[in-house]
Amino acid sequence: QVQLVESGGGLAQPGGSLRLSCAASGSIYNIGVMRWYRQAPGKQRELVASINHPVDTTYAGPVKGRFTISRDNAKNTVDLQMNDLRPEDTAVYYCNAVIFPRTGITWNDYWGQGTQVTVSS
Repeated sequence: QVQLVESGGGLAQPGGSLRLSCAASGSIYNIGVMRWYRQAPGKQRELVASINHPVDTTYAGPVKGRFTISRDNAKNTVDLQMNDLRPEDTAVYYCNAVIFPRTGITWNDYWGQGTQVTVSS
């Protein structure tokens, strides 16, 4: 069974920084693209950043230049470094990964439980 577990959310002041981490665990054969999404109250879930092999990254316009996504393939982790945080970054952040489980026959989409990020003075 494959799980994604996020950590690192919390409260930050405008202009501050937070680092989110997501660890994939379980019976994993291979991991493809890894992504961070966020969902603010009353809004649809939106893609924040993605990273594929080897270091192919993409960012949503509002976070470009402020957020950095990275991954450690040996540890099956993906991080999101968030700098210069703004109140509009407040949301629940979700980790997402496309994973081929050892016991599976195809790639599957997995989600973490989400971690709250609040930016407020």
